[in-house]
Amino acid sequence: SSPTQIAGGGTTWLKAQAGLFGSLGNKSDGTLWAWGYNNEGQLGDNAGTQSYEPKQIPGAWSTSEYGMATSGEARFAIKADGTLWAWGKNNFGGLGINDRTSRSSPTQIPGTTWASVDMSYSSNEGSAAAVKTDGTAWVWGWNDGGALGLNQTASSPTQKYSSPVQLPGTTWTRIQSSGSDGVVGLKTNGTIWAWGSNGGGQLGHNNRTQYSSPVQVGSATTWNDIQISSNITMASKTDGTLYAWGNATYGLIPPEGGPGAAR
Repeated sequence: SSPTQIAGGGTTWLKAQAGLFGSLGNKSDGTLWAWGYNNEGQLGDNAGTQSYEPKQIPGAWSTSEYGMATSGEARFAIKADGTLWAWGKNNFGGLGINDRTSRSSPTQIPGTTWASVDMSYSSNEGSAAAVKTDGTAWVWGWNDGGALGLNQTASSPTQKYSSPVQLPGTTWTRIQSSGSDGVVGLKTNGTIWAWGSNGGGQLGHNNRTQYSSPVQVGSATTWNDIQISSNITMASKTDGTLYAWGNATYGLIPPEGGPGAAR
């Protein structure tokens, strides 16, 4: 219940992220490490043995802030050459490699020049989003609540995509999704867009309406970072101010309306 240094020590970690039953982390030298349970191959070592300390995944990996993602029992990471790789659980095509077969070692997702990747996890299956250096955004996986932003829902099996499908627009910077199937995206012009499930008001549209296509949040053009988790969204502006919206239960958002208020 207090901070303990990760096994193996080291002082060159850039980022670590927890997923279901395990974690993923990268270092400033471009190495990628995984640890935890390995029931779906999420350690990427082509074995089924869990590890209580970080195990290196071969390759030269990106050191970008958003160059890796964990979700449930799936893992994603971008290599230094701009290629995108996935491994782990793949029940509904969430790995984006055009099938539904789980992988125990990194498998390349078609395409190059990938810049960022993110994935959500729900009770059904995850949905993923990745952005390329040309500003195009690509989505795949389960489309619960319209989380893929393709103006569809998950009402039929054909709306679960096992390969990347382009999201409209060419000026995306980053897309970030949550386990509640809410999604926010940031564009190069400083605008925020949100879509998917909205039960806690986490999309910031002043309602709790579900959207299956990107809708701009307000009119501001000075946003510079976004983060969404379950029913809470936070975003910062270029002037250093921080904003939050969604479900305020348990004080996750500073008081303005009281516990449980959605705004």
